[in-house]
Amino acid sequence: MRSTVVMAPEKVLLPPFQALVDEHWRDVARLARALAGPVDGDDVAQRAWEKAFAAYPGLTSAKNLRSWLLTITARCATDLHRARKPQRPLDEAPPVAVEGPDAADWPDPDLWQAVNELPERQRFAITLKYVGDLDHHGVAASLDTTPAASRRLVSDALAALRSKLGVNA
Repeated sequence: MRSTVVMAPEKVLLPPFQALVDEHWRDVARLARALAGPVDGDDVAQRAWEKAFAAYPGLTSAKNLRSWLLTITARCATDLHRARKPQRPLDEAPPVAVEGPDAADWPDPDLWQAVNELPERQRFAITLKYVGDLDHHGVAASLDTTPAASRRLVSDALAALRSKLGVNA
């Protein structure tokens, strides 16, 4: 009779979580605001940090922690969008003032309006690529797809933006 030896997973030497926060908080906040908007971006970033903190001790690799954090952030933004249910406007409700930057304060309000009008997966892919500064493998991991599909999503999003904004390639 053969005996099988089961090896316990090796402990990985991880930097302190605060060092991770100090190094990547701007990237997480920027991506969260880009994917969820200026109003919900801070909540998405906070939720991403909560999830990262809970999962951090169980990591089996310390490679590419930035991509790991940005993937969590993208998934938190997706969860936010999925949790929203279509709401009927109230007929007699007064308008609600919302704190946050005005679209005119953004570097290019027409561009961001066009980005917001893209289909969800294209919007996430182009935001992860250009705001999150991920390569196509990182975008693919965040969107749970292949690098080839990631390239296609980004390409289609760029084509749609060029068409909408009247920019020649």
